[in-house]
Amino acid sequence: MVKLLDAHISQNISFSDGISIPLTTTPELFGTLGLSTVGAGPNIRVQFTATVAISSLASVAVPVVISIYRGVGPSRVLVYSATDTAPAVGVLQVASRKIITVTGADYRPPNPGTSLAYQAFISIPNGVALAPTRTGPESFNVAVYSD
Repeated sequence: MVKLLDAHISQNISFSDGISIPLTTTPELFGTLGLSTVGAGPNIRVQFTATVAISSLASVAVPVVISIYRGVGPSRVLVYSATDTAPAVGVLQVASRKIITVTGADYRPPNPGTSLAYQAFISIPNGVALAPTRTGPESFNVAVYSD
């Protein structure tokens, strides 16, 4: 029988237009969560969801990358990456807004015996003259299950 071992939420910002941080080619951290794996059976599964809202004044669509890593620091391991496209400005030259949500899993990660850490990053793969801006809300949720 599957059991929930631990779950956490990182709510970087809870409402729209609560921040104004331009995206760059350098991945920006928007959530770090640690999960207890004490009492885990042999098969661990981790599920995660990340949500980021962006606004753009760019006249062309810009790719936006959300990456989820297991671990922290230089030894972390990429377990999930998704690319979505920030919308281009419409004919009225009004800033466009998009909420990007990704959901993924890390199936049977190695169990260090006590805990696992996950981090969520956002970036744009290529520099653009007018990059999209993180405006909120931003959320990162992670849960670990075992049998």
